Amino acid sequence: MSLTKDDPAGYHARPLHIALLLTDLLGRVHPLILAPVWLGLAAVAGLPWTDLAIAAAFVTFGITVADGLSLALLPRLGRSFGPVTPPLLGLAIVRTTLTTVTGLLWPTLAGLLVVSALQLAIFAVAFYATWIEPFRIGVTRAELRSPKLAGSAPLRLLHISDLHVERISPRDRDLLRLVEELVPDLIVLTGDYLNLSSVYDGHAHTEARALLARLCEIAPVPVYAITGSPPVDRAEIVPSVFEGLPITWLSDEIAQAHVNGHILRIAGLRCTRERQLDGLRLRELLRSCHSEECPFTLLLYHSPDLMPDAVELGIDLYLCGHTHGGQIRLPLFGAVITSSDYWKRYEMGRYEEGETTLYVSRGLGMEGKGAPRARFLAPPEIILWTLSQ
Repeated sequence: MSLTKDDPAGYHARPLHIALLLTDLLGRVHPLILAPVWLGLAAVAGLPWTDLAIAAAFVTFGITVADGLSLALLPRLGRSFGPVTPPLLGLAIVRTTLTTVTGLLWPTLAGLLVVSALQLAIFAVAFYATWIEPFRIGVTRAELRSPKLAGSAPLRLLHISDLHVERISPRDRDLLRLVEELVPDLIVLTGDYLNLSSVYDGHAHTEARALLARLCEIAPVPVYAITGSPPVDRAEIVPSVFEGLPITWLSDEIAQAHVNGHILRIAGLRCTRERQLDGLRLRELLRSCHSEECPFTLLLYHSPDLMPDAVELGIDLYLCGHTHGGQIRLPLFGAVITSSDYWKRYEMGRYEEGETTLYVSRGLGMEGKGAPRARFLAPPEIILWTLSQ
Protein backbone atom coordinates (compact mmCIF):
# COMPACT_ATOMS: atom_id res chain seq x y z
CA MET A 1 0.00 0.00 0.00
CA SER A 2 3.03 2.29 0.20
CA LEU A 3 4.61 4.16 -2.66
CA THR A 4 7.81 4.96 -0.84
CA LYS A 5 9.85 2.12 -2.32
CA ASP A 6 12.88 3.33 -4.21
CA ASP A 7 12.85 3.32 -7.97
CA PRO A 8 14.42 0.09 -9.20
CA ALA A 9 18.13 0.44 -9.65
CA GLY A 10 17.85 -1.36 -12.98
CA TYR A 11 15.71 1.31 -14.62
CA HIS A 12 17.27 2.83 -17.71
CA ALA A 13 16.01 5.98 -19.43
CA ARG A 14 14.30 5.17 -22.72
CA PRO A 15 15.07 7.01 -25.98
CA LEU A 16 11.80 8.96 -25.83
CA HIS A 17 12.54 10.08 -22.28
CA ILE A 18 16.03 11.23 -23.30
CA ALA A 19 14.59 13.11 -26.31
CA LEU A 20 12.06 14.85 -24.07
CA LEU A 21 14.80 15.97 -21.70
CA LEU A 22 16.84 17.37 -24.59
CA THR A 23 13.89 19.28 -26.06
CA ASP A 24 13.19 20.67 -22.61
CA LEU A 25 16.47 22.59 -22.83
CA LEU A 26 15.28 24.21 -26.05
CA GLY A 27 11.93 24.93 -24.41
CA ARG A 28 13.63 27.30 -21.99
CA VAL A 29 14.57 29.62 -24.86
CA HIS A 30 11.98 32.33 -25.52
CA PRO A 31 10.81 32.18 -29.16
CA LEU A 32 11.46 35.90 -29.67
CA ILE A 33 15.15 35.35 -28.92
CA LEU A 34 15.21 33.10 -31.98
CA ALA A 35 13.72 35.77 -34.27
CA PRO A 36 16.88 35.67 -36.47
CA VAL A 37 16.33 31.91 -36.88
CA TRP A 38 12.74 32.34 -38.06
CA LEU A 39 13.79 35.09 -40.48
CA GLY A 40 16.74 33.03 -41.70
CA LEU A 41 14.57 29.98 -42.37
CA ALA A 42 12.10 32.15 -44.29
CA ALA A 43 14.96 33.58 -46.36
CA VAL A 44 16.21 30.07 -47.14
CA ALA A 45 12.70 29.07 -48.22
CA GLY A 46 12.59 31.97 -50.68
CA LEU A 47 15.95 31.30 -52.37
CA PRO A 48 14.78 28.95 -55.16
CA TRP A 49 11.82 31.13 -56.13
CA THR A 50 13.77 33.77 -58.15
CA ASP A 51 11.24 36.54 -58.94
CA LEU A 52 8.84 35.23 -56.27
CA ALA A 53 11.50 34.92 -53.56
CA ILE A 54 10.15 37.72 -51.35
CA ALA A 55 6.58 36.42 -51.61
CA ALA A 56 7.65 32.85 -50.78
CA ALA A 57 9.72 34.04 -47.81
CA PHE A 58 6.83 36.22 -46.60
CA VAL A 59 4.39 33.28 -46.75
CA THR A 60 6.77 31.05 -44.78
CA PHE A 61 7.56 33.69 -42.17
CA GLY A 62 3.92 34.77 -41.80
CA ILE A 63 2.61 31.28 -41.19
CA THR A 64 5.45 30.67 -38.70
CA VAL A 65 4.33 33.77 -36.78
CA ALA A 66 0.76 32.38 -36.80
CA ASP A 67 2.07 29.07 -35.42
CA GLY A 68 3.89 30.91 -32.66
CA LEU A 69 0.86 32.92 -31.65
CA SER A 70 -1.33 29.81 -31.57
CA LEU A 71 1.16 27.93 -29.37
CA ALA A 72 1.72 30.92 -27.07
CA LEU A 73 -2.00 31.38 -26.44
CA LEU A 74 -2.51 27.80 -25.21
CA PRO A 75 -1.01 28.36 -21.72
CA ARG A 76 -2.29 31.93 -21.52
CA LEU A 77 -5.85 30.68 -21.96
CA GLY A 78 -5.38 27.68 -19.67
CA ARG A 79 -5.69 25.03 -22.37
CA SER A 80 -2.28 23.33 -22.13
CA PHE A 81 1.06 24.29 -20.69
CA GLY A 82 3.95 23.25 -22.90
CA PRO A 83 6.82 25.44 -24.16
CA VAL A 84 6.47 27.24 -27.48
CA THR A 85 9.96 27.03 -28.97
CA PRO A 86 10.46 23.26 -29.61
CA PRO A 87 7.20 22.65 -31.53
CA LEU A 88 7.55 26.01 -33.29
CA LEU A 89 11.03 25.08 -34.48
CA GLY A 90 9.78 21.71 -35.69
CA LEU A 91 6.96 23.33 -37.65
CA ALA A 92 9.28 26.00 -39.06
CA ILE A 93 11.69 23.37 -40.36
CA VAL A 94 8.85 21.45 -42.00
CA ARG A 95 7.50 24.64 -43.58
CA THR A 96 10.92 25.75 -44.82
CA THR A 97 11.57 22.34 -46.36
CA LEU A 98 8.17 22.29 -48.07
CA THR A 99 8.56 25.78 -49.55
CA THR A 100 12.16 25.18 -50.63
CA VAL A 101 11.45 21.87 -52.35
CA THR A 102 8.40 23.28 -54.11
CA GLY A 103 10.49 26.25 -55.28
CA LEU A 104 13.12 23.92 -56.71
CA LEU A 105 10.51 21.89 -58.58
CA TRP A 106 7.84 24.46 -59.46
CA PRO A 107 8.98 28.08 -59.00
CA THR A 108 5.90 29.67 -60.54
CA LEU A 109 2.91 31.60 -59.24
CA ALA A 110 0.83 28.44 -59.45
CA GLY A 111 3.44 26.62 -57.38
CA LEU A 112 3.43 29.41 -54.80
CA LEU A 113 -0.36 29.25 -54.55
CA VAL A 114 -0.22 25.48 -54.04
CA VAL A 115 2.49 25.67 -51.38
CA SER A 116 0.57 28.46 -49.61
CA ALA A 117 -2.51 26.23 -49.51
CA LEU A 118 -0.41 23.39 -48.09
CA GLN A 119 1.02 25.71 -45.45
CA LEU A 120 -2.49 26.71 -44.40
CA ALA A 121 -3.48 23.03 -44.27
CA ILE A 122 -0.55 22.33 -41.93
CA PHE A 123 -1.67 25.22 -39.74
CA ALA A 124 -5.20 23.81 -39.62
CA VAL A 125 -3.93 20.36 -38.63
CA ALA A 126 -1.63 21.83 -35.97
CA PHE A 127 -4.46 23.98 -34.61
CA TYR A 128 -6.79 20.97 -34.43
CA ALA A 129 -4.10 18.82 -32.77
CA THR A 130 -3.37 21.40 -30.06
CA TRP A 131 -6.63 23.26 -29.51
CA ILE A 132 -9.35 20.69 -30.21
CA GLU A 133 -8.49 16.99 -30.12
CA PRO A 134 -6.70 16.99 -26.72
CA PHE A 135 -9.98 18.13 -25.15
CA ARG A 136 -12.37 15.71 -26.90
CA ILE A 137 -12.63 13.03 -24.23
CA GLY A 138 -14.36 9.94 -25.52
CA VAL A 139 -16.14 7.34 -23.42
CA THR A 140 -15.30 3.91 -24.79
CA ARG A 141 -17.82 1.30 -23.70
CA ALA A 142 -16.66 -2.29 -23.46
CA GLU A 143 -18.24 -5.51 -22.26
CA LEU A 144 -16.74 -8.69 -20.89
CA ARG A 145 -18.54 -11.82 -19.81
CA SER A 146 -17.01 -14.50 -17.63
CA PRO A 147 -18.40 -17.50 -15.73
CA LYS A 148 -16.25 -16.31 -12.82
CA LEU A 149 -18.56 -13.32 -12.45
CA ALA A 150 -21.76 -14.32 -10.71
CA GLY A 151 -23.13 -11.16 -9.17
CA SER A 152 -26.71 -9.98 -9.03
CA ALA A 153 -26.14 -7.17 -11.52
CA PRO A 154 -23.47 -6.17 -14.04
CA LEU A 155 -20.45 -4.40 -12.62
CA ARG A 156 -19.64 -1.00 -14.15
CA LEU A 157 -15.87 -0.54 -13.95
CA LEU A 158 -14.34 2.76 -15.06
CA HIS A 159 -10.73 2.78 -16.25
CA ILE A 160 -8.82 6.10 -16.17
CA SER A 161 -5.18 6.41 -17.18
CA ASP A 162 -2.38 8.92 -17.81
CA LEU A 163 -3.81 12.11 -16.32
CA HIS A 164 -0.43 13.89 -16.73
CA VAL A 165 -1.58 16.94 -14.78
CA GLU A 166 0.35 20.20 -15.25
CA ARG A 167 -2.53 22.49 -14.33
CA ILE A 168 -6.27 21.89 -14.24
CA SER A 169 -7.53 22.27 -17.80
CA PRO A 170 -10.92 22.03 -19.57
CA ARG A 171 -10.13 18.35 -20.17
CA ASP A 172 -9.94 17.65 -16.45
CA ARG A 173 -13.21 19.46 -15.82
CA ASP A 174 -14.86 17.41 -18.56
CA LEU A 175 -13.47 14.25 -16.98
CA LEU A 176 -15.23 15.01 -13.70
CA ARG A 177 -18.47 15.76 -15.51
CA LEU A 178 -18.31 12.45 -17.39
CA VAL A 179 -17.50 10.42 -14.28
CA GLU A 180 -20.50 11.93 -12.52
CA GLU A 181 -22.75 11.07 -15.48
CA LEU A 182 -21.48 7.49 -15.85
CA VAL A 183 -22.09 6.43 -12.21
CA PRO A 184 -19.50 3.62 -12.07
CA ASP A 185 -19.42 0.91 -9.39
CA LEU A 186 -15.63 0.78 -9.30
CA ILE A 187 -12.79 2.99 -10.60
CA VAL A 188 -9.22 1.99 -11.45
CA LEU A 189 -6.35 4.38 -12.18
CA THR A 190 -3.38 3.02 -14.10
CA GLY A 191 -0.65 5.57 -13.49
CA ASP A 192 1.12 8.73 -14.68
CA TYR A 193 -0.72 11.30 -12.58
CA LEU A 194 1.71 14.18 -13.11
CA ASN A 195 3.32 15.43 -16.28
CA LEU A 196 7.04 14.88 -16.76
CA SER A 197 7.31 18.68 -16.71
CA SER A 198 5.48 18.96 -13.39
CA VAL A 199 7.07 16.18 -11.34
CA TYR A 200 8.70 18.72 -9.01
CA ASP A 201 6.08 21.46 -9.38
CA GLY A 202 4.28 21.97 -6.06
CA HIS A 203 1.39 23.81 -7.68
CA ALA A 204 0.85 20.89 -10.07
CA HIS A 205 0.84 18.52 -7.09
CA THR A 206 -1.91 20.59 -5.48
CA GLU A 207 -3.92 20.64 -8.70
CA ALA A 208 -3.57 16.89 -9.20
CA ARG A 209 -4.59 16.22 -5.60
CA ALA A 210 -7.63 18.48 -5.94
CA LEU A 211 -8.65 16.66 -9.13
CA LEU A 212 -8.36 13.24 -7.52
CA ALA A 213 -10.16 14.38 -4.37
CA ARG A 214 -13.04 15.72 -6.45
CA LEU A 215 -13.14 12.46 -8.41
CA CYS A 216 -13.61 10.55 -5.17
CA GLU A 217 -16.33 12.97 -4.05
CA ILE A 218 -18.49 12.71 -7.16
CA ALA A 219 -18.01 8.93 -7.41
CA PRO A 220 -17.96 7.59 -3.82
CA VAL A 221 -17.06 4.05 -4.92
CA PRO A 222 -13.95 1.90 -4.39
CA VAL A 223 -10.96 3.37 -6.23
CA TYR A 224 -7.78 1.40 -6.88
CA ALA A 225 -4.56 2.88 -8.24
CA ILE A 226 -1.06 1.87 -9.29
CA THR A 227 2.10 3.77 -10.17
CA GLY A 228 3.02 4.67 -13.73
CA SER A 229 6.37 5.20 -15.42
CA PRO A 230 9.30 5.62 -13.00
CA PRO A 231 10.35 9.08 -14.26
CA VAL A 232 6.79 10.40 -13.86
CA ASP A 233 5.36 8.73 -10.75
CA ARG A 234 8.42 9.18 -8.60
CA ALA A 235 8.41 7.39 -5.24
CA GLU A 236 9.42 10.52 -3.32
CA ILE A 237 6.68 12.67 -4.89
CA VAL A 238 3.46 10.79 -5.59
CA PRO A 239 2.61 9.67 -2.01
CA SER A 240 2.10 13.29 -0.95
CA VAL A 241 -0.34 13.81 -3.82
CA PHE A 242 -2.50 10.90 -2.65
CA GLU A 243 -2.02 11.18 1.10
CA GLY A 244 -5.34 10.95 2.93
CA LEU A 245 -7.44 10.32 -0.17
CA PRO A 246 -9.84 7.34 -0.15
CA ILE A 247 -7.84 5.52 -2.83
CA THR A 248 -6.37 2.04 -2.35
CA TRP A 249 -2.81 1.79 -3.59
CA LEU A 250 -1.69 -1.54 -4.94
CA SER A 251 2.10 -1.73 -5.02
CA ASP A 252 2.89 -5.36 -5.81
CA GLU A 253 -0.25 -6.29 -3.90
CA ILE A 254 -3.56 -8.05 -4.37
CA ALA A 255 -6.92 -6.80 -3.14
CA GLN A 256 -10.33 -8.41 -3.26
CA ALA A 257 -13.24 -6.24 -4.29
CA HIS A 258 -16.84 -7.29 -3.59
CA VAL A 259 -19.20 -5.30 -5.82
CA ASN A 260 -22.79 -6.15 -6.81
CA GLY A 261 -22.20 -9.70 -5.62
CA HIS A 262 -19.11 -10.11 -7.81
CA ILE A 263 -15.71 -11.00 -6.38
CA LEU A 264 -12.72 -9.47 -8.17
CA ARG A 265 -9.13 -10.26 -7.41
CA ILE A 266 -7.26 -7.06 -8.31
CA ALA A 267 -3.52 -7.37 -8.76
CA GLY A 268 -1.60 -4.08 -8.84
CA LEU A 269 2.01 -4.16 -9.99
CA ARG A 270 4.64 -1.41 -9.87
CA CYS A 271 5.96 -0.52 -13.29
CA THR A 272 9.76 -0.34 -13.52
CA ARG A 273 9.85 -0.61 -17.35
CA GLU A 274 12.14 -3.62 -16.91
CA ARG A 275 9.87 -6.19 -18.49
CA GLN A 276 11.60 -9.37 -17.40
CA LEU A 277 11.95 -8.25 -13.79
CA ASP A 278 8.36 -7.05 -13.64
CA GLY A 279 7.19 -10.33 -15.18
CA LEU A 280 8.98 -12.27 -12.44
CA ARG A 281 7.37 -10.09 -9.77
CA LEU A 282 3.95 -10.68 -11.33
CA ARG A 283 4.48 -14.44 -11.22
CA GLU A 284 5.56 -14.19 -7.60
CA LEU A 285 2.50 -12.11 -6.78
CA LEU A 286 0.08 -14.61 -8.33
CA ARG A 287 1.87 -17.81 -7.38
CA SER A 288 -0.63 -18.77 -4.68
CA CYS A 289 -3.58 -19.37 -6.95
CA HIS A 290 -4.10 -21.36 -10.14
CA SER A 291 -6.28 -19.53 -12.66
CA GLU A 292 -9.03 -22.15 -12.71
CA GLU A 293 -9.39 -21.90 -8.92
CA CYS A 294 -9.27 -18.11 -8.61
CA PRO A 295 -11.99 -15.50 -8.77
CA PHE A 296 -12.04 -13.14 -11.73
CA THR A 297 -8.55 -11.62 -11.87
CA LEU A 298 -7.94 -8.03 -12.93
CA LEU A 299 -4.34 -6.91 -13.52
CA LEU A 300 -3.43 -3.23 -13.24
CA TYR A 301 -0.01 -2.46 -14.72
CA HIS A 302 0.93 0.79 -16.45
CA SER A 303 2.41 -0.66 -19.65
CA PRO A 304 1.00 -3.35 -21.98
CA ASP A 305 4.37 -5.14 -22.02
CA LEU A 306 3.36 -7.94 -19.64
CA MET A 307 0.66 -9.30 -21.94
CA PRO A 308 2.51 -12.58 -22.72
CA ASP A 309 2.97 -13.16 -18.98
CA ALA A 310 -0.67 -12.31 -18.29
CA VAL A 311 -1.85 -14.82 -20.90
CA GLU A 312 0.34 -17.55 -19.45
CA LEU A 313 -0.93 -16.80 -15.93
CA GLY A 314 -4.58 -16.88 -17.01
CA ILE A 315 -5.40 -13.31 -16.05
CA ASP A 316 -8.93 -12.43 -17.11
CA LEU A 317 -8.66 -8.68 -17.69
CA TYR A 318 -5.51 -6.56 -17.98
CA LEU A 319 -5.89 -2.78 -17.96
CA CYS A 320 -3.07 -0.35 -18.74
CA GLY A 321 -2.21 2.88 -20.52
CA HIS A 322 1.27 4.31 -21.18
CA THR A 323 1.25 4.38 -25.01
CA HIS A 324 -1.22 7.29 -25.41
CA GLY A 325 -2.19 5.41 -28.59
CA GLY A 326 0.89 7.04 -30.07
CA GLN A 327 -0.57 10.47 -29.19
CA ILE A 328 0.22 11.72 -32.71
CA ARG A 329 -0.77 9.09 -35.27
CA LEU A 330 -0.30 8.90 -39.00
CA PRO A 331 -3.31 8.18 -41.24
CA LEU A 332 -3.50 4.47 -42.21
CA PHE A 333 -0.30 3.66 -40.27
CA GLY A 334 -1.20 4.69 -36.74
CA ALA A 335 1.31 5.12 -33.94
CA VAL A 336 4.95 5.74 -34.74
CA ILE A 337 6.04 5.93 -31.10
CA THR A 338 4.42 3.82 -28.36
CA SER A 339 7.19 3.49 -25.71
CA SER A 340 6.33 -0.22 -25.62
CA ASP A 341 8.91 -2.98 -26.01
CA TYR A 342 6.48 -4.51 -28.51
CA TRP A 343 6.11 -1.24 -30.48
CA LYS A 344 2.78 -1.44 -32.38
CA ARG A 345 1.72 -4.90 -31.21
CA TYR A 346 -0.29 -3.38 -28.34
CA GLU A 347 -0.50 0.27 -29.34
CA MET A 348 -4.07 1.00 -28.21
CA GLY A 349 -7.47 -0.56 -27.72
CA ARG A 350 -8.65 -4.10 -27.05
CA TYR A 351 -6.69 -7.31 -27.59
CA GLU A 352 -7.73 -10.91 -26.95
CA GLU A 353 -5.13 -13.63 -26.45
CA GLY A 354 -5.94 -16.98 -24.88
CA GLU A 355 -8.27 -16.34 -21.96
CA THR A 356 -6.92 -12.84 -21.40
CA THR A 357 -8.45 -9.53 -22.49
CA LEU A 358 -6.10 -6.55 -22.63
CA TYR A 359 -7.17 -2.93 -23.01
CA VAL A 360 -4.54 -0.28 -23.71
CA SER A 361 -6.04 3.11 -22.94
CA ARG A 362 -5.09 6.18 -24.97
CA GLY A 363 -5.21 7.98 -21.64
CA LEU A 364 -6.07 11.62 -21.03
CA GLY A 365 -2.94 13.74 -20.85
CA MET A 366 0.10 14.30 -23.03
CA GLU A 367 3.86 13.96 -22.92
CA GLY A 368 5.74 16.78 -21.22
CA LYS A 369 9.02 18.65 -21.35
CA GLY A 370 9.59 20.00 -24.87
CA ALA A 371 7.05 17.74 -26.58
CA PRO A 372 4.10 19.47 -28.23
CA ARG A 373 0.93 19.29 -26.16
CA ALA A 374 -0.86 17.75 -29.10
CA ARG A 375 -2.97 14.77 -30.04
CA PHE A 376 -3.80 13.73 -33.59
CA LEU A 377 -6.00 10.74 -34.43
CA ALA A 378 -5.58 9.64 -30.79
CA PRO A 379 -8.20 11.53 -28.75
CA PRO A 380 -8.22 11.10 -24.97
CA GLU A 381 -10.49 8.41 -23.57
CA ILE A 382 -11.86 6.77 -20.48
CA ILE A 383 -13.24 3.25 -20.66
CA LEU A 384 -16.43 2.05 -19.02
CA TRP A 385 -16.48 -1.73 -18.69
CA THR A 386 -19.64 -3.72 -18.10
CA LEU A 387 -18.60 -6.99 -16.47
CA SER A 388 -21.13 -9.80 -16.13
CA GLN A 389 -21.56 -13.56 -16.22
